[in-house]
Amino acid sequence: MRYVRYALENQQTWGMLLNDELIQPLTAAPYLNGIPQGAPVPLHAVTLLAPCQPGKIVAIGKNYLDHIAEFDSKKPETPIIFLKPSSAVLDPGAPIILPPSSVSSRVDHECELAVVISRRAANVKAEEAKQFILGYTALNDVTARDIQKQDGQWTRAKGFDTFAPVGPLVTDEVDPQNLKIRTRVNGKIRQDSTTANQIWPVYELIEFISACMTLMPGDVVATGTPSGVGPIQPKDIVEISIEGIGVLRNPVIAGG
Repeated sequence: MRYVRYALENQQTWGMLLNDELIQPLTAAPYLNGIPQGAPVPLHAVTLLAPCQPGKIVAIGKNYLDHIAEFDSKKPETPIIFLKPSSAVLDPGAPIILPPSSVSSRVDHECELAVVISRRAANVKAEEAKQFILGYTALNDVTARDIQKQDGQWTRAKGFDTFAPVGPLVTDEVDPQNLKIRTRVNGKIRQDSTTANQIWPVYELIEFISACMTLMPGDVVATGTPSGVGPIQPKDIVEISIEGIGVLRNPVIAGG
């Protein structure tokens, strides 16, 4: 099942894709028990929005050994957690807005498999984590790399508006630990890996995170990026593709 959130005639709503042409409207988000309502609408008539409205984005740093190596860093003993604000969420196809050069002179792409939570999750064990997952999506953990180095922590560098493009959302049965994941910039491959290379797999991450903070319906867990992160510039087109999920595509523009 593929869920979407969309705008039609100045209204935003949820739906599920019936095929490549039609969307069945829902009464609410699927993680809020939305049910079908009304007649299907044509896909070409709507504007697709980010497929979730998270209260928080819980992201994981340094979860691929090759990414750790490219920054000459050390493997952490436990997962590194940081938060991206919900205000950073960006719709598919909408532009990533770079900060002025006086604020940041280097902004990087980071492709990530992300998890959308279906129900309240606190102190969840790894073997039970699947029951708390609505589905999977792609997320671009856009990062102002120079600010990250300057600050010594990651909130400001990763928290700018538009720095969390996300979509599409798939609830089909997929193996989150065996998915090819790639970034293309202007058609050229920058990142090319598989989630099998993660240090901590998805279910273990949910156990670790939910032991210290409660995950709520609609929250997003971003599971880290492989090597190959690199800068993006105005007029670039960034595409994050994940096997079995789809492609997240966003242009890049300069900010004011």
